[in-house]
Amino acid sequence: MDHSDTKSTGKCPVMHGSNTAMGTGVMDWWPNALNLDILHQHDTKTSPFSEDFDYTEEVKTLDYAAVKQDLRDLMHDSQDWWPADWGSYVGMFARVAWHAAGSYRLADGRGGGGTGNQRFAPLNSWPDNVNTDKGRRLLWPIKKKYGNKLSWADLIILSGTVAYEEAGLKTFGFGFGRKDIWHPEKDTYWGAEKEWLAPSDGRYSDVDKPETMENPLAAVQMGLIYVNPEGVNGEPDPIKTAAQIRETFARMAMDDEETVALTAGGHTIGKCHGNGRAEDLSPDPEASGPEYQGIGWMNTKGRGIGRDTVVSGIEGAWTYEPTKWDMGYFDYLFGYEWELKKSPAGAWQWMPIDMKEEDMPADVEDPSIRCAPIMTDADMAMKMDPVYNEICQRFIKDPDYFSDTFARAWFKLTHRDMGPKARYIGPWVPDEELIWQDPVPTGPSDYNVEAVKAKIADSGLSIGEMVATAWDSARTYRGSDMRGGANGARIRLAPQKDWEGNEPDRLAKVLAVLEPIAAEFGISVADAIVLAGNVSLEKAIKAAGLDVAVPFAPGRGDATDAMTDAPSFDPLEPLADGYRNWAKKDYVVSPEEMLLDRTQLLGLTAREMAVLVGGMRMLGTNYGDTKHGVFTEHEGALTNDFFVNLTDMAFKWVPTGKNTYEIQDRKTGAVKWTATRVDLVFGSNSILRSYAEVYAQDDNKEKFVKDFVAAWTKVMNADRFDLKA
Repeated sequence: MDHSDTKSTGKCPVMHGSNTAMGTGVMDWWPNALNLDILHQHDTKTSPFSEDFDYTEEVKTLDYAAVKQDLRDLMHDSQDWWPADWGSYVGMFARVAWHAAGSYRLADGRGGGGTGNQRFAPLNSWPDNVNTDKGRRLLWPIKKKYGNKLSWADLIILSGTVAYEEAGLKTFGFGFGRKDIWHPEKDTYWGAEKEWLAPSDGRYSDVDKPETMENPLAAVQMGLIYVNPEGVNGEPDPIKTAAQIRETFARMAMDDEETVALTAGGHTIGKCHGNGRAEDLSPDPEASGPEYQGIGWMNTKGRGIGRDTVVSGIEGAWTYEPTKWDMGYFDYLFGYEWELKKSPAGAWQWMPIDMKEEDMPADVEDPSIRCAPIMTDADMAMKMDPVYNEICQRFIKDPDYFSDTFARAWFKLTHRDMGPKARYIGPWVPDEELIWQDPVPTGPSDYNVEAVKAKIADSGLSIGEMVATAWDSARTYRGSDMRGGANGARIRLAPQKDWEGNEPDRLAKVLAVLEPIAAEFGISVADAIVLAGNVSLEKAIKAAGLDVAVPFAPGRGDATDAMTDAPSFDPLEPLADGYRNWAKKDYVVSPEEMLLDRTQLLGLTAREMAVLVGGMRMLGTNYGDTKHGVFTEHEGALTNDFFVNLTDMAFKWVPTGKNTYEIQDRKTGAVKWTATRVDLVFGSNSILRSYAEVYAQDDNKEKFVKDFVAAWTKVMNADRFDLKA
């Protein structure tokens, strides 16, 4: 691959590179400054709707059957400006939906099709997403017709599901409820490369050991959804490709059987496009001029449509009838021997040996013309890898099993980032509850909350112990894929009960007190944990001389081991938590940057982050009961002392280690307190200092407490989707 020319024009969208460097901005002038943009990337100011708009309610009024019928009609309504292959768009829309959902990764829950982010850069212009822009334009009349009742995110994923149904697959189901975002998720980390499809070596400690890929990444190269279809770094070798596939799909929450089903099922319909000169294509959508109106990769010197379309550079279909759900993929893959050749666009692909012309699929425009099928290096991996081959043989022997496995895997692929089943809306939501949906039973809610609070208050547990336990239970929540949180009380189950960041000994002590109380009152342990945190807060508020109630919503349930896919919770383990002033070890990424990452996943703003950190320091919740950042003489009282003393120029701040500081009296040199980088960033960063100064003001002591309680309650209820229905 030639990556020497970084201009955006005249280059193959998959086989060549283009520069992705940013323009000059604040972070270019001061690259070591703490960038808070990740906390602002879903600012409500970007939404075209008023604050009272609720998509969850709007979509419930949608005419679901009419939408599906319109999509079915669209599948066969070939447009002259972008004609359908074989007169059917099933391959097109399966790919559009797949590439929206396929960016999901388990490590941080980011990516996926749940936000309609494929409409924005960088995803709308990724090399692997070539011509998905055409699919979205084909969907526009339907989006226009149903308007606010149907989000782009739901429409894109539904289009792929309907495509498979039109091809003949009995799908597993579909749930509405995906809310659109309105600007790019530009702070999501997709890799450090500055060039599309740069060699993947930089993502791995050892490219021959796929498990060494940098976290949280899943795709093997910048701008790809999964793996390079030509092979590792574009060099065909199905065995090496199989190893990358296995790691990549595992990082997207798929096991080997699901991986084979998705690969085979994905390639049962549609085709690859590479019958033309990639050099003749216009820039990608984000780089194209006004005359293109957001459409990219248009051919500037020829037809560029139909049989002459260029996408991946690979050219050909995988099956005899590429618009039909059948076993044709396996018939071809295992019915023939294959050899490496180059496509018309110069890409590596596998071609059948000694295939009769009448056994080949028809040309996309002229059924009298027969064209040889192809396999990618990823397809050959299904045949050559022993484990994948064995799974293929099972599918070949039982086509119904293959269809059901694919239908379930497709449902998982397209719904994984939606979170619990409680968020699914519409008539096609399956009755079956799946373990990857992290099921939690509904808990009791009609009990005497005040009586439970009184029992907890007399339990002998300290404020710090109860607040820390409630926080640890809730902090696992990820707004990226709606996983984790306090509901279910999975903190008492493996693997969470043994996580270092949860202080297993302290956790066991607290649970030993709260579990009998929960049993006595017939409530969930999950409710008891959160209620204990609230009881402690109310004590701390009174100790500060104020009277502010902490809201509580009962009804959480307790998950069991049988309801918990334990391995899939491993990525939720905190490696650092600035809220409790803890890091498992020293990382290349600074502690304050890790704090921002957790804050964004929790769905908190920079202001909410500031008030929570300042308050939790006062409550004695630091990991291991360290005193870093506890800038007060009144630990256990929810005062604004953290901010008062942080902003007091009577002190100076002296480094004592890589991540530790002393707060010294300027006059005497006496050490007053100690701190970490996470503590001091609220005084050093200009944006965070502006919040710190607000909370340090003499007239904002009550505001500080009220804001803390509001932010605390937001975290405790982040996963209470039953409250948001």
